[in-house]
Amino acid sequence: MKKIKNFFGGVRQEIKAVTWPTGKELRKYTLTVFVVCLLFALFFAVVDFGIDAILDLIL
Repeated sequence: MKKIKNFFGGVRQEIKAVTWPTGKELRKYTLTVFVVCLLFALFFAVVDFGIDAILDLIL
């Protein structure tokens, strides 16, 4: 039981040491992730349509 108490005590200390982002930073990072995901989705859609067109020409 003492090991569990020590573990959660350590977890609490580590959580206090974390530098949490501000609301403005969080919005900026969220928007960045959203835009990057959108760009990757568009890229893979274009590649998929390109491969499909090439296969249609071959077959």
